[in-house]
Amino acid sequence: MKPPTPSRATAPSAGPVPLGASPAAAVVCGIGAWVPPRVVTNAELARRLDTSDDWIRTRTGIRRRHVVAPGVSTGDLALQAGRRALESAGGAPVEAVVLATTTPDRPCPATAPEVASRLGLGGVPAFDVAAVCTGFVYALATASGLIAAGLARRVLVIGADAFSTIVDPHDRTTTAIFGDGAGAVVLRSGDPAEPGALGPFDLGSDGGLADLITVEAGGSRQRSTGRTAPAPDHYFRMDGKSVFRQAVLRMTESAQRVLDRAGLRIDEVDRFVGHQANARLLDAVAARLGLLPEHVVRHIDRVGNTAAASVPLALADAAHRGVVRPGHRVLLTAFGGGLTWGSAVLRWPDCRPVL
Repeated sequence: MKPPTPSRATAPSAGPVPLGASPAAAVVCGIGAWVPPRVVTNAELARRLDTSDDWIRTRTGIRRRHVVAPGVSTGDLALQAGRRALESAGGAPVEAVVLATTTPDRPCPATAPEVASRLGLGGVPAFDVAAVCTGFVYALATASGLIAAGLARRVLVIGADAFSTIVDPHDRTTTAIFGDGAGAVVLRSGDPAEPGALGPFDLGSDGGLADLITVEAGGSRQRSTGRTAPAPDHYFRMDGKSVFRQAVLRMTESAQRVLDRAGLRIDEVDRFVGHQANARLLDAVAARLGLLPEHVVRHIDRVGNTAAASVPLALADAAHRGVVRPGHRVLLTAFGGGLTWGSAVLRWPDCRPVL
């Protein structure tokens, strides 16, 4: 089904919140997702790498992943997910676009303005958020702030990454893990007590551990030396064991903090949508929090780790399959390079995903 084309006219400004007025809440009113059609199975990887289907599945829980075709960019993925989220929300115009990504189309400019233009959104403010795999949660918090400040009444939030373009194709430890995709939600101004209202949030970072997850080449630090970076420095690298330990710790602590702020007990959480980095990671965080296995949303087996797209893709898939239903209390938690981490809670609205 082809979604309606949004108006090219710029939506009127919401204006600032009057002094003394209560800030509006950001309410989820649309959700969409997109993965490229090309599927790479574990068996295909095993034919060209020193690995096997069993090795990948037992260590990550991944059976397949989707990857972009030559010439397809993160912006293309974001465009598809954005269109679907707008259709899910009824096609109403949005007043800002926030795109979370670590694989922008170009180092400069940001990818979001072009995505907004391609969506026919006129001159709305649009910008990128870079927090690696925590990016979507950071973007949700940022968009919620725009709505609370009265700067926008509707915001399109997209998480999109094409990690297959930055992993070493000969490295089984990263090539087997990552996939490409995009997920998006539309947030509108609403009441904090209504279904779909986001909040509270918990965000954090630790730049002292930045080297655990990195792409060394391409930035000002490398370029300012005047030296050509060796080929491996252009690829994504991470210290897997250290990252796993940090992810379990930070996601658990962040999730507990946001539940405390919301005044919720863990047994009041209906669904846990964590960053789909590794099946063992999801199990470890759920166990530490005291969540039952049936409350954990799993999507990683079919798409791999899609970085900033991970949480919205899993959420859209779960809502589509009826795993997440209207009225469910949902806990979102993510962890990524930076290091960064973040969590949020919401009660799921009656919102039909468009995939």
